[in-house]
Amino acid sequence: MRSPHAYHRPVANAYLERVRDRSLKRELLAMLAAVLALGGGLLAYTWVHTETLRVAYDIERLEQQLGRLEEQARALRLQVSSNTQPQRIEARARRELGMHPPSQEQTLYFEELLP
Repeated sequence: MRSPHAYHRPVANAYLERVRDRSLKRELLAMLAAVLALGGGLLAYTWVHTETLRVAYDIERLEQQLGRLEEQARALRLQVSSNTQPQRIEARARRELGMHPPSQEQTLYFEELLP
């Protein structure tokens, strides 16, 4: 059913010619440059932030390792100081090696060895 108000009219646009809009191309290139610059900036920020976090974690891990090593060095210094006491050395020599002070017969004097 056709409306009495609608009628078919042929479109005569054969005389129209398509003209490229050069300003549209410039706008598209400007928008692309802006998006690339913004994307590059965000990518650089993300990379810097990630590297900062990685370095912070490395520093934390190294500080913990330093603490453990300092504690170990302190324990080793304490062990060295206790093991170098003359009384402790003598007691260990007697106990583990069966050593004892030399008798008078075992003692040699330097003057006796000279001709």
